[in-house]
Amino acid sequence: SVNGTWTFVLTDQGNILIYSADGQLNDTIAVGTHVDGIKAGPQEESLFLVSRKNKTVQEIALDFVREFDVSNAPFMGPADAPVVITVFNDFQCPYCARLVPLLKQVRDTYPAEVKVVFKHFPLRSHRFARQAAIAALAAGRQGKFWEFQNQLFRNFNQLNDQKVQEIANELSLDEDLFKKDMKDPNIVAAINNDIRDGIQAGVKGTPTVFVNGRILKNRSMEEFHAIIKKELAKVKKRDR
Repeated sequence: SVNGTWTFVLTDQGNILIYSADGQLNDTIAVGTHVDGIKAGPQEESLFLVSRKNKTVQEIALDFVREFDVSNAPFMGPADAPVVITVFNDFQCPYCARLVPLLKQVRDTYPAEVKVVFKHFPLRSHRFARQAAIAALAAGRQGKFWEFQNQLFRNFNQLNDQKVQEIANELSLDEDLFKKDMKDPNIVAAINNDIRDGIQAGVKGTPTVFVNGRILKNRSMEEFHAIIKKELAKVKKRDR
């Protein structure tokens, strides 16, 4: 694909095998043996099917649904909400910081239907992003993850050890427990699992947003409305 997120393989049996960036088989699409060539489209999830026999070229749009392990991830909203918004974040990313009020607006609009899940994806270019993620999860051990993340995003452009300690003090965290948890290898493992999930899903930058496993291409309230209503309609149809 155009950005290398997916690798498409056409087999002699008329199937397209779709592999993720880490080499895992993600899906198989039957296109028929008349298709004898494929070409990646201009968008990440589009593909051209070529048939010299039929003298045709057909473009198909691929709608991937990713599955994430969110069992231990911080979330807001009902645990059994029909719509799950999974966000891969970096605490030094200004665009992630700008997304916070929009997600609050979404939660306020759909309090019973939407759950927002936080996944960590600290970028290598942001030197303190991983340490900030560790601090947020350590604060979460004391029930203050979301308060801590709000303060981190408010100070995304000035994060350092001193600022993290100031936030911990402002939130009245148990200092000894906080420092102990920041050294817990299980917290580091949780962040690494999030990064691995993101890479497998084709995450390249932050924030990357998925709604019930489908990537959100336009981060606007209008787009959230559209996709949430679509997902709720599917649930309603299934329950009939």
